[in-house]
Amino acid sequence: MIPLRDSIPGRRTPVTMLTLLGTNLFVFLYTVGLGSPWEIQAFFETYGLVPARILGPDPPYYTLFTSMFLHGGWLHLVGNMLYLWIFGNNVEDATGHLGFLVFYVLCGLAAAFAQILIQPASQVPMVGASGAIAGVLGGYLVLYPRARILALVPLGLFLHLMEVPAVLFLPMWFLLQLVYGIASLGVRSEFGGGVAFWAHIGGFVAGLVCIRMFARRPRRSG
Repeated sequence: MIPLRDSIPGRRTPVTMLTLLGTNLFVFLYTVGLGSPWEIQAFFETYGLVPARILGPDPPYYTLFTSMFLHGGWLHLVGNMLYLWIFGNNVEDATGHLGFLVFYVLCGLAAAFAQILIQPASQVPMVGASGAIAGVLGGYLVLYPRARILALVPLGLFLHLMEVPAVLFLPMWFLLQLVYGIASLGVRSEFGGGVAFWAHIGGFVAGLVCIRMFARRPRRSG
């Protein structure tokens, strides 16, 4: 399912969410502008999160943060930013601007550690904002379970526009990550690459658990 919008209008300008969107786009354009594939790969290896290096001697802890702003292609970037755009503004309404930033980073760190736990020997750089955004989805589910999500839903060979309750849409998204995450356990960890499903799982669970610490207003369920 591809979300297009939700049923809850934002109460104020989501300054932090827009700043995160802009930062991710800027870093992506900078990465593309590096030119050769070798330079881009070196950039990812320097600023992406490599589990084996984090657990090794002299770990580059800064990559726990920088990896959240790197993306491997336009599809990767646009998919992540679409979810942040749709769900981030309402969570920021509830947490405030600074609270949203702290919540977002905390979920991103939880996502990173979840992936490291599952693939500790991986030498493949992990990049992307999806772990932190998964936390936003978890927080949204707690705060707005009765919101409705307008989504493109595959039915047979065609996509159909449907309004799906958040309490159905988001658990289905999480279940899909869990299924793929379990399937990925058969991949040798030192060569683990592709989609970091366990980062999505860890971020989502962190969002579910932590959002009450950051939400300043009564829940508005839509």
